[in-house]
Amino acid sequence: MHYTAYIEKDIESGLYVGYLPCLAGAHTCAASIEEIHAKLKEVILLCLEEMNDDDIKQIPVFAGISQIEIAV
Repeated sequence: MHYTAYIEKDIESGLYVGYLPCLAGAHTCAASIEEIHAKLKEVILLCLEEMNDDDIKQIPVFAGISQIEIAV
């Protein structure tokens, strides 16, 4: 399965912060991109272990990201 993670770099700490919007509470941080990928895989597995088959079938499917421009 493929899961979409959002990864941002925190300016103050220098850490990468990653979360999975499709899995409530699935987030972590790390010092490198390689480390954040490994930690996100662990988080996904931990979340899936707590879910039953029906819950897993209800996980939303990634549809895309859009930038919305508004004039202020």
